[in-house]
Amino acid sequence: MSRILLLASISPLALAPFAIAQDADELREATIIVSAPGPDRSADELIGNASALDREDLLETLQASLGDTLDREPGVASTFFGPGASRPVLRGLGAERVQVLTNGIGVIDVSAASPDHQVTADGIDAEAVEILRGPAALAYGGQAIGGVVNVIDGLIAEEMPKEPYSGDLFGAYNSVNEGTELAARGEVTAGQFVFNLSASMRDFDPYDIPDFAESAGLRALEEAEEEEGEEHEEEEEVRGTVENSFVETQTLAAGVSWVGDDAFLGVAIRQQTAEYGLPGHGHEEEHGEEEGEGGEVEEHEEEEENPFIDLEQTRVDIRGGVGVNNGFFTDITGSVAIVDYEHTEFEAPGEAGTVYDTSGVEGRVEFGHTVGGFEGAFGAQFIDKTFDAIGEEAFVSETDTESFGLFIYETKEWDSGLGVEGGLRYEGIGLTNTNSGKRDFDLLSGSLGVHQHLDNGWFIGAQASYTERAPSETELFANGPHLATEQFEVGDLNLSKESGLNLEGTLRWSSEFGGFGVNVFSTQFEDFIFLTPGQTLEDGALVSEADGLPVFLYVQDDADFIGGEIYGELFFDNGPLGANWEFGASVDFVEADLDAGGNVPFIPPVTFNGDASAEWGAWEVGAALTVAGDQDDPGAGQLPTDGYTTLDLRGEVDLSDFGVGKDGTEAFIEARNITDEEVRFATSVVKDLAPAPGQNIRVGLRLAF
Repeated sequence: MSRILLLASISPLALAPFAIAQDADELREATIIVSAPGPDRSADELIGNASALDREDLLETLQASLGDTLDREPGVASTFFGPGASRPVLRGLGAERVQVLTNGIGVIDVSAASPDHQVTADGIDAEAVEILRGPAALAYGGQAIGGVVNVIDGLIAEEMPKEPYSGDLFGAYNSVNEGTELAARGEVTAGQFVFNLSASMRDFDPYDIPDFAESAGLRALEEAEEEEGEEHEEEEEVRGTVENSFVETQTLAAGVSWVGDDAFLGVAIRQQTAEYGLPGHGHEEEHGEEEGEGGEVEEHEEEEENPFIDLEQTRVDIRGGVGVNNGFFTDITGSVAIVDYEHTEFEAPGEAGTVYDTSGVEGRVEFGHTVGGFEGAFGAQFIDKTFDAIGEEAFVSETDTESFGLFIYETKEWDSGLGVEGGLRYEGIGLTNTNSGKRDFDLLSGSLGVHQHLDNGWFIGAQASYTERAPSETELFANGPHLATEQFEVGDLNLSKESGLNLEGTLRWSSEFGGFGVNVFSTQFEDFIFLTPGQTLEDGALVSEADGLPVFLYVQDDADFIGGEIYGELFFDNGPLGANWEFGASVDFVEADLDAGGNVPFIPPVTFNGDASAEWGAWEVGAALTVAGDQDDPGAGQLPTDGYTTLDLRGEVDLSDFGVGKDGTEAFIEARNITDEEVRFATSVVKDLAPAPGQNIRVGLRLAF
């Protein structure tokens, strides 16, 4: 770990003398983070670690689902359930503790209920994705105790575009799964109206891997159990390809906005469908022999079942805003999302199993204002949704969730560079289960921070926040077999609310040549909710296995999370070989311990990411390196995970330099995981059954117009 920390800290600075020798016309503009509460601020003005990926960044790092696309960002990991489903993990926290938004409103799907459920927000047709880690996400409620990932689709225009029409077309081919990905976006103005269209699709076959699908640790465990006399079903060892890892997705969306001088109002509709396999969960059925006509014995061959999910979501967004500027109010914005989601889990083609259905409405209104030199926002948010699972393997029964929250966030900065910020949020949540009744929770969260800008480019900040989260419907009401995780999950109706006290410190330095930053945090949880092996009642007796699956209980214990991110970048023009160079490096680390002893499960290991690129006019080449450490503290019921090192290479040509399309038009070729390394994510429940894809050659084209 110390080597990685040292490398991340010094690698951008080691080249500083070369960079300083170069001329720079101006400071590079910092990214404005629109997801942060209060007035628009750039990422380097926030105490918490915030980052953003624009359209170009997203297409360059694009994977089949959101968590994998963001995996190389500092402090971000992926739940990886094959290419079809992955959710982002922020600072070791995932599922119900990371709020995934579309345009500032929740996705309203069932992705947080189980890692095999796809999140219905995607980078392939997005304009940008913003990530708020830690206390900056306060205004979005207790479910954002770990942070916020906001996918901005750009379907509702808030300002008149600079050009009467624009758009882009994108297509790529991947060798690892013989897969294609296509996307198109377009924007047209007519008077004061702005029309947006987008469409995308993926078609991926099962992907290749370097060796066995099962990890060495799992194979060794099974061999040891067999030697001790435990029986295991004889299965052919999967090698070279992860079976049942196909993905097919389609999205179609449209939006129209009226844009005035100080106001806008728009509506958008987006429909997404997907069909994807659940790797690591196929099994064979042996029908054996039976007597046929004439007394002859007929042999039936084994049939393999490959479960998959068929998903559909329709989402309608309405958003508007008006600039007021009356001395107190600066602007008022409001958003409403209406969502209808359903997916069916098929055991095999034509054999429908469990159906998950959720529908709901979420709305948010925010009043920007200034008072006494403070700038900020206050507002309200509500949610009304229904979650239901129907079928023999439904482990959670129908639950209605109603929530109403009030929030305020204020910030002020003096001419000396000293700044303060803070906020409060109250939220009332009621969860009503058709079998177990109702639970109500009153939640209070708050934060206070102080920072200092120095003239020499330094920024120092510290912040404390307290956040409360209500248990989810799964944590409260689960009671049944959950085949995706191969566990019999049992919730606890008596769970109390979870609270976290977060302390975070920030140190940054920036200049026209680059910069670096350090964020460190400590979060002390009371009544932290997690899954652990246990026992449940069956026919009056306590059992540790039910329906052929090990029993896992949702329980509570205090927990301590300590970690941080170290990151840096360096850029200079006319460097070695006559190229314009960019370097970046980051390392993130988190440790999570339970008060009663042991470790919180599914915590990412220490991870280093580094990249470098060189550009000669229209031509650019780059490399990216990832080094992940071993995870030797996996938590109860989990196996350790080996670390890995991957190397990616990329070459691209800017076709606009040759008169083709606008800026952003490019052709590219990538070699991902060029050494064909075996990669298993410690944050994945299928890490011992399905590694990440092996070596992949990806070629593509983007046309901007």
